[in-house]
Amino acid sequence: MVQSFRITVIGVGNTFRHDDGIGPAVVQRLRERALGRPLPPSVRLADCEGDPGRLIALWDGMELAVVVDAAHAEPGHPGRVHRISLTASQLPPPPTSSHGLGLGEALQLSDVLGRLPRRLLVLAVEGADRSIGTGLTPVVAEAVEPLANAVEAEIVRHRDATARGVSSSDRSARSDESAQEV
Repeated sequence: MVQSFRITVIGVGNTFRHDDGIGPAVVQRLRERALGRPLPPSVRLADCEGDPGRLIALWDGMELAVVVDAAHAEPGHPGRVHRISLTASQLPPPPTSSHGLGLGEALQLSDVLGRLPRRLLVLAVEGADRSIGTGLTPVVAEAVEPLANAVEAEIVRHRDATARGVSSSDRSARSDESAQEV
């Protein structure tokens, strides 16, 4: 039987570059939780190092794509989460990814190719350390649990809105919230 996914959660990052591994860390936490409390069968959890082609393939045709990624900001506030909710008709560039080519380029290319998800939620976490090595810094590691909660809540909101016949993209975009408020 072929699985039909409607929601994809993509953890973008490199686990061998400290805080750049926040996306995969959140996806791993969601996988751990799903062992005791399964996610709906329409939800796919995926890791991606930021390759634009892979990102497009993962979110193409999705009703909702949630992307968790590390971000750079000057001045930075490590652990702060930027929440950006976009529909295909709203395409301002997201915060700068920690990858040379990545999320911004994938969004632009998806738009040109007509392969954007119906709704895209980006949770971009400001990092403290992008050097080579494993493990998140403590301030960024503290964001993993609230981000996993936020992703699960977004999945529930989408499911409930779909059941009511309301598009989850009708909600307004929010940005620049702290990890505790996500």
